[in-house]
Amino acid sequence: MLSLPSLDRRLLVAARTRGHGPRREHAMLVYSRMGEHAACWLILGMAGAALDADRRSVWLNGAAAVAAAYAVNYAVKLAVRRPRPQLAGLPALSPVVSALSFPSAHATTSFAAARAYRGLVSPAALYAAAVAFGVSRPYLGVHYPSDVLAGAVLGSVVGSVAAGGDSRCR
Repeated sequence: MLSLPSLDRRLLVAARTRGHGPRREHAMLVYSRMGEHAACWLILGMAGAALDADRRSVWLNGAAAVAAAYAVNYAVKLAVRRPRPQLAGLPALSPVVSALSFPSAHATTSFAAARAYRGLVSPAALYAAAVAFGVSRPYLGVHYPSDVLAGAVLGSVVGSVAAGGDSRCR
């Protein structure tokens, strides 16, 4: 029977060895970099607040939810201290901010944003972007799939709590 760590590693190896090529890797790297420090999600919130005066507070609450998700993610990373994956012969394809892997901040902030902004932007587009950010991380070799899954759950919880009081985000 396959253990969870063994399954996690097998899925990571599959992500690092299937569907790769120079163009795909470059596209995935460029896309993934937009999610560093939740930058794209914070920019979305600030732009929405600047351009949509009627829902400015909702946009700002969404941005605050993303920032909170980033902070909570970092606290969990410090508590868990799981090192980034290292695969012999398959180096990571992206630089990383820290040596800590669990949970994925890209997934955490992306799923928090998808939840927090879903009353403002198409939920399908938000969740598609969040899933793509999550998939990019094992593909690039910087997270185990379980890091991404945990980040998606954590971000969804933080985003739900933050959006809970605003009926325009349900």
